[in-house]
Amino acid sequence: MTTLNSLSGKAALSVGHMAGMIDMAALPLWIGVLMQHYRLQSAQAGLTVTVFLAAVVFASMVLAPKFNRLPHRFIAAGGFAVAALCFFAASRQAVSADSFQIFLILNAVAGVGAGSALSVTHGCIGRTDNPHRLFGIVNIALGMLAIAMYATLPEMIGKIGGQTLFHAFAIVMGCGALVSLLFFPQVDDQAGSADRDAERRREPIPRAAWMINGVVVCLTLSQATIFSYVERIGMARDFGEDRIQMILVLMGFINLAPGVLAALLQKRLSPIAVGIAGPLLQALFALTLTSAVDFPFYAVPTALYVTLVIFTHTFLFGLVSKVDPSGRAVAATPAMMMFGSCLGPLLGGVIVSGGGYQGLGWAVAVIAGIAVGLMLCVRRDLAKNSDTPVLAGA
Repeated sequence: MTTLNSLSGKAALSVGHMAGMIDMAALPLWIGVLMQHYRLQSAQAGLTVTVFLAAVVFASMVLAPKFNRLPHRFIAAGGFAVAALCFFAASRQAVSADSFQIFLILNAVAGVGAGSALSVTHGCIGRTDNPHRLFGIVNIALGMLAIAMYATLPEMIGKIGGQTLFHAFAIVMGCGALVSLLFFPQVDDQAGSADRDAERRREPIPRAAWMINGVVVCLTLSQATIFSYVERIGMARDFGEDRIQMILVLMGFINLAPGVLAALLQKRLSPIAVGIAGPLLQALFALTLTSAVDFPFYAVPTALYVTLVIFTHTFLFGLVSKVDPSGRAVAATPAMMMFGSCLGPLLGGVIVSGGGYQGLGWAVAVIAGIAVGLMLCVRRDLAKNSDTPVLAGA
């Protein structure tokens, strides 16, 4: 039996996070392949990714409240296996007006599988001895996946075709299924704490936890709205395919840093302050890269955009795990993240179709304002409860 805080258990959770969060690594390639190789319009491409992410949201919302009663290993291994099979089937699908509906169904079923696996993965991370630190570390695995994808897939897609991307998705999900089957950890209540944990599970999830998750929705909505079309923005500005791919590969290396930094700075930075600064910087980056006419003003915010989301979310994940120690709120992390992510590609596609790429930056600015308002409400809500253990770091 693999225990929750063992090295093998944490490694399995890292692989599960990497596989389940594949959209964070692959959104530009995903949208680009659907538009360039499958000849879908921007709104259709956005809808395809949105269907996958909406299914993730659905699965996570159903499972998160039941997290403490679920067979975690079975759901993780089975969910990733289902996603792998669906992506492989999608790679064999020739998309046309007649078959587009089948393509969407395959993406939806893959999302249910990945969302189920990711929900129990994040719930288990939230029950470890230091959720903030582990969530920062597991994002290193996500950064490594992004490096591998951007370093190898664009050239392979150009030579073989767009189905290569779905082959890669199937391989990643298959690895997640195998590792989960062999090493996924078991959550055991410590002796003497079972009664306390049972009482926590009966209590409603604190309002502050839901507001923090609302900020996560805003972060991921902004990230997906911009990042889905960042490759298309670069091409529209004639920055050149080689330079754009270079920035995406560089982004993968940069994304190895925020998880480590967030873990090292856990005791030095207030999660409330980070939760406010993150959305504001997102808005600044989005307005800069969507209006850039010179390559450096496009390259710098593009390279740092996902890093900003990972760093901010790590602090918010740690904050939620303290506000709600039962693990239920963090088990809903995939729903909160993917709810924003699933709306982003479709929202971005509608904005681009109606007003061009610059409209994306202004949309992110509005979303950032909502996120900052929620964080201010969280600070006020926590300040009313002197027993809340996060106040020292907030």
